[in-house]
Amino acid sequence: MSATSESSNAVAGPVPVKVYRLLATIWCGSQWTIGYLVAPTLFALLENRRTAGSLAASLFRSEAILGIVCGVLLLLLGNALSRAPGGAAVYRPLRWIVAGMMVCVLFGYFALAPWMDQLRTSAAVAGVDIEHSAYAARFGLLHGVSTGFYVLQSLLGLALIWRLPAAGATRRIDGA
Repeated sequence: MSATSESSNAVAGPVPVKVYRLLATIWCGSQWTIGYLVAPTLFALLENRRTAGSLAASLFRSEAILGIVCGVLLLLLGNALSRAPGGAAVYRPLRWIVAGMMVCVLFGYFALAPWMDQLRTSAAVAGVDIEHSAYAARFGLLHGVSTGFYVLQSLLGLALIWRLPAAGATRRIDGA
């Protein structure tokens, strides 16, 4: 049997596996790029921290939406792939990692970020930056918790990418 026919038989064929890998790579890669490269660069290069924060918040919003879309698609694909022969051992654990990443997005962005925005708005209404407002300590705490969720999501993303089946593997996952 040729390598091509073997790999096309592995876990529901090559296309769903490749789409799964692509979605995981897009999600994790964009998260790492925005969180660990782009956002720090904005704060390093822009003199106005408010502008840098506003741009970073916009990028994190886009990243959160991308994360939810990729997460839902990964869960759906993971369910289909885990039902294929031999797929359960590979894709069931990956579904838990994806679910954990989605919890981080939902809590970090959709629960904490609106609260942080409210504090930022209250400070602006008072005519001061958040760093110099009465809300600074609470904002700092929320920002720290949000950062913790982002780091946890990043580590889960690393685990997701690390545990993906090797690209081009010719052995059948079901052991046949």
